[in-house]
Amino acid sequence: MSADLSWMIIRNNHSYLVKKRNVKKPFSKEPHNLSNLNSFRYNGLVHKKLIGIEAPADNKGFTLVYKKAKAWRHPAKSLVRTQMKAGPRRSLYKLKRFIRANSYRPDLLKIALRRASAVMKSQKPLPAKKGRAKKTD
Repeated sequence: MSADLSWMIIRNNHSYLVKKRNVKKPFSKEPHNLSNLNSFRYNGLVHKKLIGIEAPADNKGFTLVYKKAKAWRHPAKSLVRTQMKAGPRRSLYKLKRFIRANSYRPDLLKIALRRASAVMKSQKPLPAKKGRAKKTD
């Protein structure tokens, strides 16, 4: 089934859809949706090729999830997970190179980089708060 037809079937009604009042664009909580918007471009369910960024269990770097387009008939074998934890600058460069070299969804390049950097930023420890100096009497 084509991605367009699948999208026409699920666009208004699926289990990951979050509808709220007075919101122009509904949100979606599907696993490989980089922007969490319910639109054809970002949907992680219908495309033959998809990119997802996840936080790994050990909180070091990020995990790149992509789908092999040729294995679309075997869902268990189609997803490939690659952990990138070589440091923020090198990992983001490797992600950019993967997307550009393979021409693998180049329309999602900036959003994937933003999601990956947000995941890595969330893993940094918070800076120590400076307390107020105590009064001396």
